Amino acid sequence: MSSQEEQQGIGRVMDFLEEWDHGDKTTRNRMLNTFVAQNEGKTYYELETAFALGASLFLARITTWIRLTYMFGKTNVGLQLKAVGVFLSASNYHQYILEFLEDGGVLTILDILGQIHITAEDKHQGLLLLQTISTTSPKYKEIICESQGVKVVAECLAESDWDDTQEAAQVLLETLAHGNPRFQPQVCRRLVGLMAASCPPALQRIIRTLRTVQAEVKTVHPSILQPLLQLLHSLSYEVEGEALGLILDLSRSELGPELLRGLVALLRPSAGARQRPGTEDPEEMTAYFSVLVQQAAAAKAIRLLAQSGEDTSQELLDLDVVHYLLCAMATREHKDAQIQASLALMHFVQTYPDISEHVRGGMGIELFENFMQSPDRVHPNIDEIQAEKLLSNQVHQTKESEVGEC
Repeated sequence: MSSQEEQQGIGRVMDFLEEWDHGDKTTRNRMLNTFVAQNEGKTYYELETAFALGASLFLARITTWIRLTYMFGKTNVGLQLKAVGVFLSASNYHQYILEFLEDGGVLTILDILGQIHITAEDKHQGLLLLQTISTTSPKYKEIICESQGVKVVAECLAESDWDDTQEAAQVLLETLAHGNPRFQPQVCRRLVGLMAASCPPALQRIIRTLRTVQAEVKTVHPSILQPLLQLLHSLSYEVEGEALGLILDLSRSELGPELLRGLVALLRPSAGARQRPGTEDPEEMTAYFSVLVQQAAAAKAIRLLAQSGEDTSQELLDLDVVHYLLCAMATREHKDAQIQASLALMHFVQTYPDISEHVRGGMGIELFENFMQSPDRVHPNIDEIQAEKLLSNQVHQTKESEVGEC
């Protein structure tokens, strides 16, 4: 390029920057739209050539404009962030990312993610920028985490009502945890803390992310146990599926024995919890049926765990699981609890022949024959008298004391 061409290029860039400096919101939005359309996907060198080695001057102006305006909600934050993304995603060089970080860009994005008035679509653009930064260098991951990034992104995942934003937050959390042992426990703790208060679509992603991150973490904190068991209350099949997957994962950890004990205890709720409310109060009825749903899910989890290995089956037998499954079969108010308990019990009857006679005694001959023919259809044959017999069964296979009160 000749000296004259260089001067002409510099002149065009100076005119462009001057128009930006004197332009109003409408002018700047038009310039950003044009910039994104013409430069998306360009490399660092292509951008520098287009801006006569002065692209950083425009990046700094965009960053400053974002910082001065996002709090007031009067500008197109999503477009601003998308324009920044053109720079940060430019291949071959990380100079723009470094400049953005030095200008406080990470803190600005994290603050944007925490603003109520910012739309989910605009937050999605911010999450994409953080994803670009985090995948560039392990050091940049740590910078995001040190800036309370885990907390902000996790809350964005839990609170967003837009699927694309939830997905971007999920991917970013997994990225922040991957290969980042210093902050992996923090990601796990934050996700566990969100398990109790999130809506089903977000909760499904939270559990899935936790499973991915937990697979890299060598230890499991005991605080995960109670929130995980509480997830079995959920009426969402997707949430239940993810929760059962996490239970199977954790059963192979040091938390396994305590997890099995908690699941077996759920098969026989306390007398007060399993007693139908005397009124039709919606809150009381919801609480009542949630206990029954949890009972059914616990029975399903026990069947899956028992089928996963001989050692686990034996551990469950030592926890008196046969006795508690017979109790769960008496739950006439919720047929799924009866079906899941029956299917789980069938596994133990078929796997351990010596248990069959004990179960026959606990059920009675007629019900036992129906059970053996079709365990998933035996529940219509359980009347009130047979339910009482199941609840008072004396079948005990445990080598230790019982799990809970009968």
